[in-house]
Amino acid sequence: MLIERSHTEFSLRRQCELLGLPRSGLYYVPAKEAAENLRLMRLIDEQYTRAPFYGSRRMTAWLCRGGYPVNRKRVQRLMRTMGLEAIYPRPRLSQGGADHRVYPYLLRGMMLHRPNQVWSADITYVPMRQGFMYLVAILDWYSRYVVSWHLSNTMDVALCLTALEEALTHGRPDIFNTDQGAQFTSLAFTTRLEIAQVTISMDGRGRVFDNIFVERLWRTVKYEDIYLKDYHTVLALEGGLGQYFGFYNHQRLHEALDYCTPAEVHFRDGRL
Repeated sequence: MLIERSHTEFSLRRQCELLGLPRSGLYYVPAKEAAENLRLMRLIDEQYTRAPFYGSRRMTAWLCRGGYPVNRKRVQRLMRTMGLEAIYPRPRLSQGGADHRVYPYLLRGMMLHRPNQVWSADITYVPMRQGFMYLVAILDWYSRYVVSWHLSNTMDVALCLTALEEALTHGRPDIFNTDQGAQFTSLAFTTRLEIAQVTISMDGRGRVFDNIFVERLWRTVKYEDIYLKDYHTVLALEGGLGQYFGFYNHQRLHEALDYCTPAEVHFRDGRL
């Protein structure tokens, strides 16, 4: 509301700089869905966060038992929109496009010794009071430090490239691990990592726990911030997440880090 789009003296860029606001926030529009679907999607997201092994059949049954009579076809569509898929072993029945190369998983049995040894990235659905967004984060495995994050109303490669470019301004990992989603297997994304001389690793299909640290991050962010705040606007969501990730990196104590913060471990044991 503080931005004057028709201001004769200050451009939109300059107004955002003066207000300390990201210019991208001006153009974000929450993805549109009917109010009833948004309610179902929030319930699905909360249950999936608790039980990521729930597929569309079990999720449909769970919703019906909770007083939300829906059919499986609707639940399948909503889960596809949210980018959710149950975790369970299954045969690989489809191949990616010709320009989507899949890389082997390189982290099994690897010991972590320092920051910037392994980074990983993932995308999650973020419910809002009216609409929803997608959030990508890049995490250092050793320190649990969130190197970068970005919001978008579309789940495309541009979302991930923006976060990657920001992360690479801070440092460069030896290995970058992702799942086999189209965003991460795209030529644009893998080429950017190769240009930066980063070794690429990808989870096996249906093996979400190959990227377990990011899955834990999503659970933490949603329970400690997103579900509690119930953000109404994209600007509020972006500002709130900015505050939360600052808290997460610099103030939140982690038991796995001997009750240090991610920033303390990241900058004590390595450098960006």
